[in-house]
Amino acid sequence: MQANERQQGTWSPDETPRNSKFYTDIELNGDEKHGNRNQSPTATASTSESHNDNTPHHDRHYDDGQPFPWRRHKLTIRQRLQHFTWAWYTLSMSTGGISLLIFALPFQFPGLRVIGWIFYVSNLIIFTCITAAMLMRFIFHKGTFSSSLKHEREGFFFPTFWLSVATLITSTQRYVIQPHDTNLLWAIQTVFWGYAICTFALAVGQYCFVFSAHNFGLGTMMPTWILPIFPIMLTGTIASVIAETQPEIGRIPILVAGLTCQGLGLSVAFMMYAHMVGRLMSVGLPNREHRPGLFMCVGPPAFTVLALIGMAHSLPDNVALEVDDNFLDVRDVRTMALIVGGFMWALSLWWFFIAAISVLLSPPKFFHLGWWAMVFPNTGFCLATISVAKQFDNEGLRILATVMSAMVFIIYFVVLQSQIKAVWRQDILYPGRDEDFNDH
Repeated sequence: MQANERQQGTWSPDETPRNSKFYTDIELNGDEKHGNRNQSPTATASTSESHNDNTPHHDRHYDDGQPFPWRRHKLTIRQRLQHFTWAWYTLSMSTGGISLLIFALPFQFPGLRVIGWIFYVSNLIIFTCITAAMLMRFIFHKGTFSSSLKHEREGFFFPTFWLSVATLITSTQRYVIQPHDTNLLWAIQTVFWGYAICTFALAVGQYCFVFSAHNFGLGTMMPTWILPIFPIMLTGTIASVIAETQPEIGRIPILVAGLTCQGLGLSVAFMMYAHMVGRLMSVGLPNREHRPGLFMCVGPPAFTVLALIGMAHSLPDNVALEVDDNFLDVRDVRTMALIVGGFMWALSLWWFFIAAISVLLSPPKFFHLGWWAMVFPNTGFCLATISVAKQFDNEGLRILATVMSAMVFIIYFVVLQSQIKAVWRQDILYPGRDEDFNDH
């Protein structure tokens, strides 16, 4: 019956029982798609050829040779929107990160700021479109809002919405707000405090829910577990960007809040690092398709470097901090921030090479939105490198930061092109192929 409906174009996968042939095909292809280390190529080939459909052998592959083991039923836009997940905000936060990186590049040239402005405006459009699509998903498909937040995989991507908001706040400060715009300065300060309150509630609430509703084994540890603490951590980064233009009466409270939030985020990230290393030691690297997610571990120490150095230099030059009846000069604070930043930068470098070598050993072949982890955390790493180079006034570090930034730009467009192609081919926005389906 279902086979006839598929041929007539009236069958909907969303109405198919979980044990149907449609989902069986998805699961059989999942081992091949996600690089199951226990499955041999021979087994994959025999499984693909055993499907009882009429697809010619030459139609089982894309033009570039990637396997195409069954003919996917064409879905309507409304049906595909059901699988439009929170992970789409990774596109927005990566675009915002690129705009910030362009603004901070050590070697500027005429027209570069215009390019950064284009990325900033593009991010506003992307964020608006993604938000509209998410709202349509929740309106057209009742119950998906609650289920998306509770889902054991998609739920961890909800914080990417707040990360996108963080990039919008910081890039707006860089490209729009001028020091003499008093009204806008107060507006951005209000937004900062609202963001800090919301992300703290997220960090507490989501982890409380995960602790009570899910039961994960160490072997299932993925870098996405860090995401709920990431937005509150970026409060420190936002503070380092906006504080220098704020009046002194509001600057110190912003810096104190940024410092405490940065410390909270980094501390929780360190606890997650312990689980991540334990998972890598006991189970090994994630499967091929999810290894780009390891780059998420680069982000926390990198953004901490950026936040500490930025906040230290946002302190007024005439500020003296009283510590045990002694006064700590602001220059001492800046020196301490640079020393701690050097420690944190080295940790980001270590995680970067762990992630890069893991991906190079077995490059992913099928697009996931998790590929954007190769962009956003690395923009933070590049920004941290630029900040350290500036403080040391080192030409070699400036050149290194520029080369790193160029590589991130290239990866951005490679991932963007792969995402567009995946949407066109129904590799994503399709049942069983998005973050609303637990495949690891």
